[in-house]
Amino acid sequence: MSEALTLITGGAGFIGSNLAHQLLSMGRKVRILDNLSRPGVEQNLAWLREHHGDALEVKLGDVRDEAAVQQAVAGTAQVFHFAAQVAVTTSLVDPRSDFAINGQGTLNVLEAVRARPVPPFFLMTSTNKVYGDLADLALQPVGPHYQPLDLAIQARGVAESRPLDFHSPYGCSKGTADQYALDYARSYGLCTVVFRMSCIYGPRQFGTEDQGWVAHFLLRALDGEPITVYGDGRQVRDILYVEDLVHAFLLAERNGRGLAGRAFNIGGGPRNAISLLDLLDRIEALEGRRPAAAFDAWRTGDQRWYVSDTRAFEQATGWRPRVSARAGIARLHTWLAAHRRPRTPEPQLQAAAAH
Repeated sequence: MSEALTLITGGAGFIGSNLAHQLLSMGRKVRILDNLSRPGVEQNLAWLREHHGDALEVKLGDVRDEAAVQQAVAGTAQVFHFAAQVAVTTSLVDPRSDFAINGQGTLNVLEAVRARPVPPFFLMTSTNKVYGDLADLALQPVGPHYQPLDLAIQARGVAESRPLDFHSPYGCSKGTADQYALDYARSYGLCTVVFRMSCIYGPRQFGTEDQGWVAHFLLRALDGEPITVYGDGRQVRDILYVEDLVHAFLLAERNGRGLAGRAFNIGGGPRNAISLLDLLDRIEALEGRRPAAAFDAWRTGDQRWYVSDTRAFEQATGWRPRVSARAGIARLHTWLAAHRRPRTPEPQLQAAAAH
């Protein structure tokens, strides 16, 4: 395994850089394919190079470029496909680019994998948005959060048996990629696995108003900027610390053949479910003062409640989240306080709802 080359598309991003660091620290060889289009990722790349030097191979390129993808996949034993357009809001403004990156880009990677004499293991990160806005899920407000009336869903979360219902161009493009990945196991015998992820957070995340809401709220508070919450703030997500996600990636790789062709809901589960209002409470406890907050209209496709039922992956691999929401938020707060970038004042910038 130590001589196997692993490709991470989007490897300079938040999740990609955390996985790359773990693999490189284990003595693995890692190749990154990234177009460095997301603000902040150049810091992640510099950090990886500083810590790992020549053990890290970097290819600057875009998953929409078939030739670049084929060159990046050549000689690999594992491919972790994270490169994506990640914001619902951006997809609504420019659905063509959203599909070109998430749909066609994923197909380019799958085809490059299929073309190899020994196709590498393939894992892609999908999203809970493939289940739609969950408007049929009966909820009730309980204090600062929503709660399902169905006691089984309340206790366990949303399972993979939930019907697919792509919502927003982003949901459609990621859902298309998700289904292509699963079908390439069925049609071509590739070893493909899909993670339908809830909200991931942790070090090396520079959250924006469109994606990465836990980090974004913390950054706004640290900079003394007001936070605008879309909706009433009671919407709930299960948050997963990136260290736990990286552990899940490694277990999926280790059990790859047995997991081929399967999609798994991955998140913090019911024990790590928080609302936006809960996060404001946590920030107040960490900062000693409550951040200024205002409320605006709900956004397209926003789920009022989504919590992952992770039992399928737990049963298949023995994985369980280890870092609690309380501990993880405190860790990220400390990291962001030390590493956040100087910000240009943006008087009209609004904070993200939970996408």
